[in-house]
Amino acid sequence: MPDHSITPSLHHLSMMRILTPLTLALALAVTPAVNSYAADLIDIYKEARSSDAVYASARAAWTAGQEKLPQGRAGLLPQLNLSASTQHNDREINFRNPAIPGSVGQFNSNAVTLSLTQPLFRAQNYTQYEQAKTQVAQTDVQLALVAQDLIVRAAQAYFDILLAQDNVAFAGAQKTAIAEQLAQAKRNFEVGTATITDQHDAQARYDLTVSQEIAANNDLEIKYRALEQLIGKPAPVLSLLGKQFSLMLPEPNRMDDWVQDAARANLQVQLSQFGLTFATQEVKRNRGGHLPTLDAVASYSESGSGSGLQGGAGTDTTSRVIGLQLSVPIYQGGLTSSRVREALANEDKARQDLDNARRTAELGTRQAFLGVANGAAQIKALQAALVSSQSSLASTRLGLEVGVRTQVDVLNAQQQLFSTRRDLAQATYNYILSMLKLKAAVGRLAEDDLTQVNAWLAVK
Repeated sequence: MPDHSITPSLHHLSMMRILTPLTLALALAVTPAVNSYAADLIDIYKEARSSDAVYASARAAWTAGQEKLPQGRAGLLPQLNLSASTQHNDREINFRNPAIPGSVGQFNSNAVTLSLTQPLFRAQNYTQYEQAKTQVAQTDVQLALVAQDLIVRAAQAYFDILLAQDNVAFAGAQKTAIAEQLAQAKRNFEVGTATITDQHDAQARYDLTVSQEIAANNDLEIKYRALEQLIGKPAPVLSLLGKQFSLMLPEPNRMDDWVQDAARANLQVQLSQFGLTFATQEVKRNRGGHLPTLDAVASYSESGSGSGLQGGAGTDTTSRVIGLQLSVPIYQGGLTSSRVREALANEDKARQDLDNARRTAELGTRQAFLGVANGAAQIKALQAALVSSQSSLASTRLGLEVGVRTQVDVLNAQQQLFSTRRDLAQATYNYILSMLKLKAAVGRLAEDDLTQVNAWLAVK
């Protein structure tokens, strides 16, 4: 695995004609030779889906949650039990009348019973079966929510690395440019055409840029480690954003439409809605504790026992029973009423949680929508600002040559140029992530959306 702390790369900015030849040449010079294959966003997502512990945990929870349905159904189905016993009896009988002799006997007794119970009316069991259906639906939504989150986390980790690589490249290019200005300031001071102030200012800028480059390399290393945590293996070289990238506005381009969809279809909202449904069913189930139960019962048993008397005969008994069994709860120490009150309080809590989930979803949707709509406008503005910054730097350098600009002016113009490039890179990645988060906010984020973003990456 290459040392990522020294592998800065440039993305789509060069494709969008916003890199100067100097910056591009520097980036290529400091990038070591790597394999021709570079992983793209789909590759990273597939690795994450097979290795991410959070997603694996959610799948295990989903598998466990599917068992709630047969467990709930079991309360409505017949219960068949078989019991058997064998006992050795050692019996001694003494009469209170001394004239009657006692007896001592040893004998075995055996029994086997097959019993069947079919619930006919158990209100709590019926409600518990409905709750099981709700729990299964909850696990389905929970898994879908984690799957959406995995897509966003994979994209976030991917573009965090690309941004960190850009920052390393920008910091390196800025250090090179300021080093040239520092060398020129020293030469001009030596020949007497510049003051020591210009040299000191260039030196201070250079030292600051060195510090920024160290911080950028450190951040890149951390971003690689975050990706490795997600995919469970050493991070590969990543494909860069290519010339296929294009700006798109949300469709429909109306925030209120997206907010309304989020209030209904957001997966966290759906999860909270199922939570409220389950809490309401729990109230009904506990109230069912006040109702009678009716079961159909049947049993078949055989038993045998020795007499325990000398010369006596043992007995064998066969018993067949069928009938109805009614149970009416009258008083249980206030337990059922207390459970109903508890369930009502939990139902109110679930209702408040649902309201909070809707508000959170609406806020997240507005943020994501603005991230896409305003992000596109910001990218266009920064592209124009980059052209202006390049022109400003060129004119400032020319002004320095003719004596109407100072060394400080050139350094300021260079700083503005590199800051604009960095802002443009960050705005681009934020725009892409906002697109994915907007789809997730309305519960529609899928692998196809990731494939669309992946098509913007450079060909391997």
